[in-house]
Amino acid sequence: MSLFRAHLVFYRCALNLNSSYNFGFLVAITFVLQIITGITLAFRYTSEASCAFASVQHLVREVAAGWEFRMLHATTASFVFLCILIHMSRGMYNSSYSYLTTAWMSGLVLYLLTIATAFLGYVLPWGQMSFWGATVITNLLSPIPYLVPWLLGGYYVSDVTLKRFFVLHFILPFVGCILIVLHIFYLHLNGSSNPAGIDSALKVAFYPHMLMTDAKCLSYLIGLIFLQTAFGLIELSHPDNSIPVNRFVTPLHIVPEWYFLAYYAVLKVIPSKTGGLLVFMLSTCQ
Repeated sequence: MSLFRAHLVFYRCALNLNSSYNFGFLVAITFVLQIITGITLAFRYTSEASCAFASVQHLVREVAAGWEFRMLHATTASFVFLCILIHMSRGMYNSSYSYLTTAWMSGLVLYLLTIATAFLGYVLPWGQMSFWGATVITNLLSPIPYLVPWLLGGYYVSDVTLKRFFVLHFILPFVGCILIVLHIFYLHLNGSSNPAGIDSALKVAFYPHMLMTDAKCLSYLIGLIFLQTAFGLIELSHPDNSIPVNRFVTPLHIVPEWYFLAYYAVLKVIPSKTGGLLVFMLSTCQ
């Protein structure tokens, strides 16, 4: 409890922090929300290739409030990445990587883990786009020795692959929670970046100043998530993923989620698998 009070009540932060500094808090909240909704969905999900698609459809169509949890989980994934990208952009703008190295590196590892978790979750509905997306992306990872056979449990996407992806998708978010705690620890160890400089003496206690602004931004985010979940204002998923897997029919266009589009373009535009993978890793770690 004393540790909690030290980091979330008495921690002193710069007085001039604006709303862009609230996105780190929003990342943590949306991450936890994903874990809660994910555990709820896991009770109804079947990680068998013959039943996975049907179990998702049963959840959406037959289980009370099932569609709400399914759409909330899918929608919040986009908001997790939106908050992360804004949070990282603000850090790059303030050159946080140059003097908050440990916090930056822990955040970068968390970002890579979030990418992996989202990709694994994208495969679980076992629709056409899920299956063929998994096939394409895992083939692009083939330059890394032994990785693809270990992930797939063989040489192609199969029932074993789905089981492994489900287990990894369930475990990795809890590893992410540990990384979030480490990220906050390193951040509070050195102090947050701010327009006046990290050594600014103009500081106030985290509670109530920053906590109130965090709560305000969280209320806006919850409203946006509710609107997208209930009304689907923006089309976030490909319609082909509502079709059961057919190994003999490849979709005309294999398109990933919007937060993977930039990396997918990098991998596709470079003819060499090894070159594309290297550019992907370099662009992510910059």
